[in-house]
Amino acid sequence: MVRFNAESFYAHPVGKVLTVAAYLGLNISLNMVNKWTLSIYGFRFPIALSIAHMAFSFFALSPFMLTKSMREQHHSTLSKQWPGLLFISICFAINVGLNNVSLTTISLSLNQVIRASIPVFTAIGAVVIEKKPPNRQEFLSLLVLVGGVSIAVYEGSGTKSSFTGVVLCLIGTACNGLMMSSIGRLLSEKLDVLRLTFYTAPLTLCVLVPFFNKLEAPGYYQYAASGTAGGAYIVVILLGCLNALLYNLIHSLVIKVTSSVTTTVIGEMKIVLILLLSAVVLGESDVWTVKMMIGCTTAILGFCMYSHGRMMAGAQTVPVIIKGVPELSPSLTDTLRSPLLAMAGKPSRS
Repeated sequence: MVRFNAESFYAHPVGKVLTVAAYLGLNISLNMVNKWTLSIYGFRFPIALSIAHMAFSFFALSPFMLTKSMREQHHSTLSKQWPGLLFISICFAINVGLNNVSLTTISLSLNQVIRASIPVFTAIGAVVIEKKPPNRQEFLSLLVLVGGVSIAVYEGSGTKSSFTGVVLCLIGTACNGLMMSSIGRLLSEKLDVLRLTFYTAPLTLCVLVPFFNKLEAPGYYQYAASGTAGGAYIVVILLGCLNALLYNLIHSLVIKVTSSVTTTVIGEMKIVLILLLSAVVLGESDVWTVKMMIGCTTAILGFCMYSHGRMMAGAQTVPVIIKGVPELSPSLTDTLRSPLLAMAGKPSRS
């Protein structure tokens, strides 16, 4: 009888290809499902959607995280790391909340181009917080990236609602960059992506709930009571939550079985595929004016230049990303990577 060996499978080229394909597919589908739910399907409650993602991830991970071996780590981690975890949760709440709100007024294409500028905000944070300026190649690539994003933003913010969406997306992206630049000073223990999600999800939810009560609760309760969508919207939300959870699980696996080169290429492929698929599947082809194409192409070029510059600078580990919103792999500074990543195959120690 042939027994399945997980380690051998993931070490095999076929296993790695399937893992990367699943990671890329879940990354892309999560962005597209969020946009489809908030815009085309008509569930226009982005903060409620963010809360659902956080709650689902926490409760789905609880059976595993509450096993005896995991429980022994929680007290030590939380007692030492709570300031950093609280900071991550606040920044993440702003990041994912504003990102989802922006998807109700701007295209997914423009959203992704703006979020490709995360390295710019991370670099600014590195200069201010870590006193670590970018080298010449990184600086030039960031200039190209800023130029491309600026062209795309100028072309895509023609109406008042879209301008608001652009501003919100920019604020969320800037907050994400701030978090990435400063978190290395706040977390000293190595945390894998699942533990990080388990710890921050309830805190992020608590940050988002007051904003939901103030901005969305009356409209949501009316929507739910009207019966217009029936119970189908709950199924749609749960499918998105499941997508987010599966993304976290496969991402934790990708961290162990791939290299920084692979994740850099995935980040570049992801943004290009989302731009193409959003035009075909979500009907966003009308936003592709000549200026928008020039801006997106320039931004992607700058992002690729920055990615490969970081990659060629030396060996790098894969960044931790908590869901919510999939990010782009080369956007983290070296000082952030080490405290957040668990060493492959080794449990975190208290």
